[in-house]
Amino acid sequence: MFKKRNIYIAIFFVSLIGLAVIQYQYLRIGLNLAKLQFNTKLGNVSSDIAKGLETENQLTFLIGNALKEDTSYFTNRIDSVQEASRYFLNDYITEKLVTNGIDTDFTYTLHSKDSSFYLQSPKRFEINDNVESYPIELIGYLPREFEKKVVLELQFKNLNSFFLSKLNGLTLPSILFILGICIAVIWVLRTYYWQRNVITTTNEFINNLTHELKTPVFSIGLATKILEESALNEQKPILGMIRQQVKRLTVHIDKVLELGNLESSNNVLKLEIIDFRPYLFKLCEEFATLVAIEEVQFIYDLQQENFRIKAEVFHLENTINNILDNAKKYSARPIIKLKAYSLNNQFIIEIIDNGKGISEEEKKKIFLKYYRVTDTEVQSVKGYGLGLSYVKKVIEKHKGKVLIESEKGKGSKVSLKIPLYNE
Repeated sequence: MFKKRNIYIAIFFVSLIGLAVIQYQYLRIGLNLAKLQFNTKLGNVSSDIAKGLETENQLTFLIGNALKEDTSYFTNRIDSVQEASRYFLNDYITEKLVTNGIDTDFTYTLHSKDSSFYLQSPKRFEINDNVESYPIELIGYLPREFEKKVVLELQFKNLNSFFLSKLNGLTLPSILFILGICIAVIWVLRTYYWQRNVITTTNEFINNLTHELKTPVFSIGLATKILEESALNEQKPILGMIRQQVKRLTVHIDKVLELGNLESSNNVLKLEIIDFRPYLFKLCEEFATLVAIEEVQFIYDLQQENFRIKAEVFHLENTINNILDNAKKYSARPIIKLKAYSLNNQFIIEIIDNGKGISEEEKKKIFLKYYRVTDTEVQSVKGYGLGLSYVKKVIEKHKGKVLIESEKGKGSKVSLKIPLYNE
């Protein structure tokens, strides 16, 4: 159990890491696509800006005079002309960027190749900012005016953050979903381990308690046996009743211990290859003798062939006895039929009764430990809700299945299916 649990946990973490890696790869692909799209848009912007600054117009004329520090056409001082040209050019570039779908912060520098003419945007980035530059070589009016190459250099800050903002529709939900999966699984694991610890503690308490009960029960049984040897005739029936109840109590204690052991990691079943037919035949004969004095009709039919299976006789017999005992207890005038045969490489035992039957809803719960059917008539029969839980555990240890067909008021059919051993 511990090993299997570790395998499941390992699969979860490997799957989670794999999902995170895949999401990271998708994010890288998304960023590359965003960058490619940005470069394409910026290429369109560069073409539009170069084309707009190619001819002589009000903007290029203003920029040219600002770079040459020529105020002969203006009444303002040169610094005012330069300031105006900075803002006009900034607004022009902003318009071209927004038109092409780029709405991130930028600065620019307009200068000649030898930097003898220089114009800088109103906004500047810090020296340590993560800045990427995109130069645009201008043609036409401005290069002719200065007889030099003129370059407009656009600068953008933290483009990766800009690209991520464009991918928020994918990245943010992915991160939230992965986080949600982690929280849910961690909560489930915490709940599972907490419940497991509670169950382990409870089982240890029950096992310790039942072990402690065995000593006084044994002492009472021994005392009644000693008393019986010297008891009067009228006292013997009472002592016999005490011994019967002591025996019954011993069976219940053993059942609790066996169920606790089956639920633990201890390998309490020693499976051997046997022909189970003789054991089943003897069990049926003993049960028929036992119920002969009661108003119980018991019919059994065993197929005339070997039932070669890998089993432990003691627990498998207890399982069948449990089902037969239930069939007897939960019926006013019991009619019980047992049929054993082999089919499709399986050993099948069917036990049919005419009892009260159970509803579809109850059928889903009857194999739970300590669960008892809520019917008031059934509740009048004493029990602990351990029998069918024990049956299911034993059959599962034999790599088999327990199936129940039942209808309220029409009895039940319990089928035990265990693989035949053919090697």
